[in-house]
Amino acid sequence: MRTEDRSLESLGLAGVPAREPLTYPGRPIPAPSLLNGGELLRLDVRTGRLGDWYVEEPVRRRLDEALVDEGQAVTGRRHPVIAVGSNASPGQVAYKLTRLGIPATVPMVPVRVRGIAVGCSGHISPAGYVAGTPYVDREAETPLVVTWLDATQLKAVDDTEFPDYRRAILPGDDFEMTMPSGERLGGAYIYFSAHGVLADPATERPRPGGGDQAELLAALLKDSPRLRELLGPDPASWVAAAGSTSRLRELGTRVFGDEGWVLPQTDFLPYVDESSRLRVYDELPPLAGSLPSAP
Repeated sequence: MRTEDRSLESLGLAGVPAREPLTYPGRPIPAPSLLNGGELLRLDVRTGRLGDWYVEEPVRRRLDEALVDEGQAVTGRRHPVIAVGSNASPGQVAYKLTRLGIPATVPMVPVRVRGIAVGCSGHISPAGYVAGTPYVDREAETPLVVTWLDATQLKAVDDTEFPDYRRAILPGDDFEMTMPSGERLGGAYIYFSAHGVLADPATERPRPGGGDQAELLAALLKDSPRLRELLGPDPASWVAAAGSTSRLRELGTRVFGDEGWVLPQTDFLPYVDESSRLRVYDELPPLAGSLPSAP
């Protein structure tokens, strides 16, 4: 029996950064959950495979049983995808899928990932914001979210990421991914920017991503008179202008390069998933990451 309102709206998680660019990256899930349309249902963390974790509402049942009841693919037939930006936000994920008529039924689980940090992509997104991108930092341990997507959902998310992002397969042996249960994933997909990573002019290191979008855009405008002339004077004018025309986005992206801010992304190249280029989905075998291994 349902005991509380688990709608995204009531939980404050219904925001869609694609529609409100200055809210990027949106609010991520606070705990292991099953996104089910407009609701976010709690998952009871257990040792062993994800499909044996329990969904708490409206009737306590195993996750795989709940997915079957919804007519959706079980966890063993899904693909784990690490989110580094708005794909960790249930409102954004639901928006991306439901506007295409695809059921937004997606297990979403916080993980700790070693060797990955989050920066800012070297381009301006179609919505007008500067999105996040992962980069390799062997000293980092970063809290991220893994979404488990079926083949149709994976294709839909690919379509929102390409050509600005490429998909790679991170092996668990090289990038330790720890679930809330303490178990480790054998592997997971991740999207990384095809445009490189923005550097902080003061340090020449990747500029940290995932924070307040308005602060980021204000800092970029402060550092570049050309950006102020093109997209200024403030973050609100930036997203309004950049979100209205691809020409301004292209010019703004070019300024990033002209200012010398863009660091190339090469560390992910050995892990690039070539099947994503071929756009073949039904034949993709689930990664080993679908089945956690013992710590």
